[in-house]
Formats: sequence, C-alpha cells, structure tokens
Amino acid sequence: MDYRTTEEFINRTRKLEEIRQSGIEPYPHHFQPTEESQALHTTYDTAKIGTSEDAEGAKTPFVKVAGRLMLFRAMGKNAFATIQDKSGRIQVMFNREATQVAGLTNDEPLKFIEKKLDLGDIIGVEGYLFHTQKGELTIFVKTMTLLCKSLLPLPEKHSGLTDKEIRYRKRWVDLITHEDVQKTFRTRSQILGLVRNHFAELNFLEVETPVLQSTYGGAQARPFITKLNALDQMMYLRISLEIPLKKLIVGGMDRVFEIGKVFRNEGIDRNHNPEFTLLEAYAAMWDYNDIMRLTETLFEKIALALHSSTVVAISHPEKEETTLIDMKAPWKRMTMKESIKEYAQIDVEALSDDKICAILQNAGMKPDELKKCSRGLLIAHLFETFVEDKLIQPHHITDHPIETTPLCKPHRDPKEKANGIIERFESFILGQEICNAYSELNDPELQRKLLEGQAARKAAGDEEANPLDEEFIEAICQGMPPTGGLGIGMDRLVMLFTNSHSIRDVLYFPWMKPQTQSAIDSATEK
Repeated sequence: MDYRTTEEFINRTRKLEEIRQSGIEPYPHHFQPTEESQALHTTYDTAKIGTSEDAEGAKTPFVKVAGRLMLFRAMGKNAFATIQDKSGRIQVMFNREATQVAGLTNDEPLKFIEKKLDLGDIIGVEGYLFHTQKGELTIFVKTMTLLCKSLLPLPEKHSGLTDKEIRYRKRWVDLITHEDVQKTFRTRSQILGLVRNHFAELNFLEVETPVLQSTYGGAQARPFITKLNALDQMMYLRISLEIPLKKLIVGGMDRVFEIGKVFRNEGIDRNHNPEFTLLEAYAAMWDYNDIMRLTETLFEKIALALHSSTVVAISHPEKEETTLIDMKAPWKRMTMKESIKEYAQIDVEALSDDKICAILQNAGMKPDELKKCSRGLLIAHLFETFVEDKLIQPHHITDHPIETTPLCKPHRDPKEKANGIIERFESFILGQEICNAYSELNDPELQRKLLEGQAARKAAGDEEANPLDEEFIEAICQGMPPTGGLGIGMDRLVMLFTNSHSIRDVLYFPWMKPQTQSAIDSATEK
C-alpha cells in the first residue's frame, strides 16, 4: 500500500495546508534550545522550584527545549504533553490564557495545538519549570513553535514497533520509539572514540586507505566486484585493510591503524553482514605478544569506561541466564593444541591424521572435505568443532597451523616452525572470536611462496583464496621491519559491550532481503 493513500497521511496533509493558511511556516529554518530534558531532570527533579502559578508568573527557572511530540492529553483549560529530545522525555503544559503559538494570528492558541498538532510533530517550547501535584517536572509553556509537521504517524502507542524486520528496515522509526536502541548506538559511538583514544595514547597514527582495489587480499573471503568505467578496469571492494597498511609500515609509518568498512560477499547471519566495520592496527618492532597486551588492555579500558568495572554482565540470547565476563588483563593464554587437549581431551600430538579424520567425521564433517585437509587444517577443524564454544571467559589462543593464513610469521621456536606453526593468536569471549593477530610475515621469499599457493587454490576453484599480489610482494622486498598486526571486527565488539545478540542490532542500516509487494503492504499497515 502506498503510504500516500492512507487516511492518516491525507488528514495530516490537510492539516499542513491549514497551518500554512493560518500564517505559520510549518518548517522553519532555526530554533535554538538552551537545555536538554535529561539535564533538566537531573537538576530540578528534586529541587524546590514552585507551582504552576509560580511558573505562570515567571517566578521559576526559564527553559527553552525542543523535541518530538510523543503524548498529548487535553484537560479543560490546560493540555499536557510529553516531548522527546535526544536525551529523554519531559512533560509540558499548554494553558488556554497564557500559551502563545509562534506566528499564529487568526486562531486560539490552545485550539490550534489541539486540532492541528499530531503525535510525531517536532515542536519547540519556551516557558517556566514547575512540579505538578504528583511531583512531575513540567514546563509551563509560554510560547510554542512548530518546527516540523510530520505527515506519517508513529507506531501505535500500545503495541509499538515490535516487528524486528520492520525495525531494521525503518531504523529511523525504531530510534524514535525505542530509547534503548538510541542508547545502543550512542554507546557504539562512545566505543569507537575509546578505541581511537587508546591507539592515540600509544602513538598510533590513524590513516585511511582505498576501498576500491585492483587486487584484493588480506583475508579468506569472496569479494564484491565492480567496474571503474573511466579506465575500463575491473575493481574489487576491499575485504580487509591489511595490505595497504603494511605498505605504510614499509614506508616508515611505524604505528598505524584504520577503522573502516570492508566488504565480503558471503552469508548473512547473526554475526555476519556483507559490509562491516573493521579495525586493523600495525606496529613496527612489535610481535604478537605485544599485540596481546594491547588487545586485553583495550578491552579492559572499554569495560571500565562503560561499566566502571572490568566485569561485564552479558545475557544469553535464548536462555534466561546472565554470564559475568571479566575483561581484566592479563587474559588466559593457550596454544591451539593446548586448548584442544584441555577442553576436548584430545591430544593431537598422539594422533595420526587418519585418527583425527575419524573424530571429525563422527562430529559431522564429510569425508570428501576431510580428504582435502592437511594436518594443520585438521587441527584447526578440531579446535573449531570442540573448543571454540567452551571459551567463555577471555582467552588468547596462540600458535596456529601455517595453513590457516599466508600472511603470518613462522614460529620463532625451531621445533614449532618445523611443525608448521605460526605466531598467530585469536582472542575469544563467549565462544566467539573477537580478534585476529599475527607476528607479521616480512620474508619476501616465503611471502611469495605462500601467496602463490593461495593463487593456485584460487585457480583450482577456491572462491575465498586470494590472487597473487605482485605489488605487495614488491613492497615487502623493499624491507618491512618486524611488525605486530591486529584485526578486530568493531560490530562484534559493540555487540559484546552493549549486550546485543545480533549484528543487525548494532548496525544502523543492516542489509535486508528485498521486500515483496505483499510484505511492503503488511509493513505499511503495521
């Protein structure tokens, strides 16, 4: 259904014309509030400021507030309303004798307010504070200014906007009607600020690198493909930030980080969206031990800033239970093999490849998939299958098989290096990976060999393998110092600290399937 044919839209459009005919501009250019509702509540809720008579006589504090009309009720010579600004809500009172409407010349002000305003309209009020007999802080309105006439209604006040899909599609309405949603997104901005401050304090330089790339790399992912018409050239939306940031390290920018959008043409679920916000950071002369310390202190700092404690209470998305997660550094550290032994009671050092395959096959993996796996990938599958969901409190899982990434430095221990172990760690909380980090590979000969292996996998049909990036290898040949690198999905970080259970709850506009016409009609009716 076209919203323009609805009765509510037609009625409000008629009122809009009547407002204009009365001489009022329904969309003025400027109004400057002097206070926000929450600050007024904090200052005056318990203060002795006077009665409505005192406010009418201008004997109480004068305020100027703007917000969206959320509730309205007429009561004889007075009308009470609730307006909502970005900080919260406050009650206002319009009076038949004392309230004026800015610009109104040919109608009674209170009658105009009752007949021409609708819930959802944005208004500015100027007046004096008082407490009602029930003790509610209220503004006695001397002048009301219409700031924006809304032509579509808010969701019905009793049932509200409850359909999750509609809330994601029409986030603007979700933000208006659910204060907790606004709080989540304000917390998101706060978290991004805390992250930036943390890296700035450690002398990292924030940089920006291209979103469009002629060659993609830095992650195992299928890219989005586009075309640069000016050069008749195929281009890719970046799948990670890694390659250009490492080029900056080569160039002498010794500590850099970027927070930006990356794009992966993969599935959509509770933890994945095709575009998401990624943090990557690189520090010359660091290794993965330094990055572990940076990571855990970052999470500790965020917890303290948001909760005044390192302990964060997180509820289960399906069960009625809450888990207390302690972000205090240092976090528990285990190698991947140690974690498999402790949490799955499987000693991979004592098992042949065939025995590991048998365990994984019993767990549901297909024999054809297992035949393609090297020993390192089999060990990684054991970890993913039997260990990940048991890592509730913060863990750093270190020393992964080399097959899991082509961009990481081999282990410094000769024995581990001979066994194909690299200096990589992933951090886990509540059974979810929350960061990925390396001692970065800076040996150009080994880098070429590993990337050639990726290119061969791609040629054989692996859509998530990377093409060979000759320019990156050339940069490494120029000389990259020992470097520690880190990647954190910022959306998952926000999910963790806002107790959100879907990535869609922390994205302003998550990707949604196209709507059918019947679904659009149903959503419009709601």
